[in-house]
Amino acid sequence: MEPPALPELPRRVLAELVGSLLLAATVVGSGIAAARRSPADPGLQLLENALVTGAVLVALILALGPVSAAFNPVVTLAERLLGALSTAAAAALLAAQVVGCCLGAVLANLMFGLEPVTLSTTSRGGGGVWLGEVVATFGLLVVIFGVVRSGRDTHLAYAVGGFVAAYWFTSSTSFANPAITIGRMLSDTFAGIAPGSAPAFLAVQLAGGGLGLGAVLLLYPQARLTDPLNPSAAVDPVPVPAGEPA
Repeated sequence: MEPPALPELPRRVLAELVGSLLLAATVVGSGIAAARRSPADPGLQLLENALVTGAVLVALILALGPVSAAFNPVVTLAERLLGALSTAAAAALLAAQVVGCCLGAVLANLMFGLEPVTLSTTSRGGGGVWLGEVVATFGLLVVIFGVVRSGRDTHLAYAVGGFVAAYWFTSSTSFANPAITIGRMLSDTFAGIAPGSAPAFLAVQLAGGGLGLGAVLLLYPQARLTDPLNPSAAVDPVPVPAGEPA
């Protein structure tokens, strides 16, 4: 006898929690593994970290996309602004993303024999690095919403996975995700970020996301009250007030 199905929102929260946990475990865990296996080559470490993260991100979006697969508060906030989510749904998904990323970082620490929480001492910042993070988040939003608004939903997982290449062309190594940023504070390893560096990263990620959403609205102005990372699911659209872009 099959167990009863969860209601729509709890299913989505669970998908975001599981996906965010596995994504953060991948980012942190592959960073630890790369540092241990290629200790004398930081460039190779970053390449290994990027390739593994991109591959797992594609897999997670393909697996969880029919339920929910944002794994990123900037994406969820953009969906809310576009009217694809209610405020209550967005808040629940945001909480699941942050909790999931924190649990994923803890899990990665434990898998590699470290203490569950080891606050990072890696300082990241400066004008160039913050600009790089704006560019990374801007690009991610343009890729996600541009792919969907152009009617290429089936290619979304590969487009997002491919954009992990931003690890290499941005000075910040492309965090582009506030939940991941918070989780990465909990691991003093290759992928970590010091708590003192995180607030500036969060601020520029929101700025980059806002710029990215603005660019998408200019490039694809048609209204589409569809959740880009869950296009087949029922959503709770919020009407766009007259005179405002959709």
